[in-house]
Amino acid sequence: MHKQLSTSLLALLIVTTVHSVQAEVTIAPDVVYGHKDGLAMTCDVFTPTENANGAAVLFMVSGGWYSSWAPPEKTQHMFAPLTNKGFTVFAVRHGSSPRFSIPDAVADVRRSVRFIRLNAERFKIDPNRIGVFGMSAGGHLSLMLGTASDEGNPDAKDPVERVSDRVNAVVAYVAPTDLRIMVKDAPDRLPAYARFPALELDMQSAEADSPLVHVTADDPPTLLLAGDADDLVPIQHSRNIQSAFEKAKVTSRLIEFQGAGHGFQGDDAKKAAQDMVAWFETHLAADAAK
Repeated sequence: MHKQLSTSLLALLIVTTVHSVQAEVTIAPDVVYGHKDGLAMTCDVFTPTENANGAAVLFMVSGGWYSSWAPPEKTQHMFAPLTNKGFTVFAVRHGSSPRFSIPDAVADVRRSVRFIRLNAERFKIDPNRIGVFGMSAGGHLSLMLGTASDEGNPDAKDPVERVSDRVNAVVAYVAPTDLRIMVKDAPDRLPAYARFPALELDMQSAEADSPLVHVTADDPPTLLLAGDADDLVPIQHSRNIQSAFEKAKVTSRLIEFQGAGHGFQGDDAKKAAQDMVAWFETHLAADAAK
């Protein structure tokens, strides 16, 4: 899943930029949003130098709940579909499998939202216009931010923890939504999941970190993108949470790509990226925050 992420994401995003001029951005690398076990948790910030629209989009750097580092100068082109439209992009890394588990990753990315919102003035963004997207495990983390966030703890000693980790729009590519059918004790889980140490969870933890369980009417607008031939994260994950969104009357949409597997290529990749950008343009527009 993590190796497929890199290939699929490059195909997904670069296809929209190879024939267009890439807008200039300033890069703030390795911004520290927290610490744990003596380690820094970091993100890279890509800010358009012109026509910034004040909205932020967080990208979950995660595949198989592995999170890796790369020089931001070599990844900035991946976010051009968003920065070209004026979005400030935060590439957020979390504590990586196998050392850290899914609950750790969820806690990390929640903190990243709190930190970014607390420092909205520093980053020149609107704290009420924050979106998130990711693919596969990154999509799962995006959905957890959409469905299972909170307003912060006003009594926390850490000022970051007093801030809300709610997001205002979500886009999730080929995302797992129910870990209860993927973890080690799931009776019919796919054999491929044994390759991912992050899924060595008990059922209680799996339920706690399954976006499907947490859907409520106050969830933000959510776009789901999935292939109907995905044999790693079957499309039923997306169909099930879309049904839950509809039942809860959450603004949402599922776009299914016929014949696509775990990641999109060619025209499917181009359309998916265009749909992602359009979703954020609609739901993170300045008037949408009022």
